[in-house]
Amino acid sequence: MNKKSFIGVAAAVFALAASPAVAASINFTSPISQDNFKSLTKEAGSVLGYRNLASAAPLGITGFDIGAEVSAMKIDGNSAYWKAAFGNNAPAYLAVPKIRARKGLPFGIDVGALYSYVPDSNVKLYGFEVSKALLDGGVAVPAIGVRGTYTKMTGVGDLGIQTYGVDASISKGFLFITPYAGAGMLAIKSEAKGYLKSIGLSDVSTTVPRYFGGLKITPFPLFSLTAEAEYAEKPIYSLKAAINF
Repeated sequence: MNKKSFIGVAAAVFALAASPAVAASINFTSPISQDNFKSLTKEAGSVLGYRNLASAAPLGITGFDIGAEVSAMKIDGNSAYWKAAFGNNAPAYLAVPKIRARKGLPFGIDVGALYSYVPDSNVKLYGFEVSKALLDGGVAVPAIGVRGTYTKMTGVGDLGIQTYGVDASISKGFLFITPYAGAGMLAIKSEAKGYLKSIGLSDVSTTVPRYFGGLKITPFPLFSLTAEAEYAEKPIYSLKAAINF
């Protein structure tokens, strides 16, 4: 897998998020109820949370992983809160493309960061993660790890969202394929700003359980593709193309 091929795969991942079916700015044009604001918080916060998209095994002190990914969740564009959020022109999917990097540290610890700008949208996102391997894994035993995450959405004048996640996962590699699965909780905090604050909405704090499973494939040295399905309020599907060493 040469550099041009990697760029081509990454570009294809980002093309999904740039399509008209998934890209739109959030600009509230009509009021919503407090209950609808909580529903919007859960759905938007779930897709904006930090995805796993990695095995439970640590990268190691010399390890590094950098790649492009996209996550997408189907929404009901006819719901009152999404119609209000997108000016009666809600997309079929909420999709978030990202650039993401992870670095291995001593003692089975990995740290990482992400950044996202959704094309043709006012949505931006950044986040951080730290994970600890409880078992490194090997020929006869799986890897087991725990992780903490944080993300924050910026760029939307009427709405602020932050997420805090904790999860645990297990994985076992077989040749060039590594399946993994895990579960955790996502705490979501939304802030009513601008128009939403002017109509009297209160900030929302809520939690969402999350369950995920995925498959990492390493068809060539230093390159991997990871596909993941997660349930957090609704199904969320993700794909990552990355360089690993």
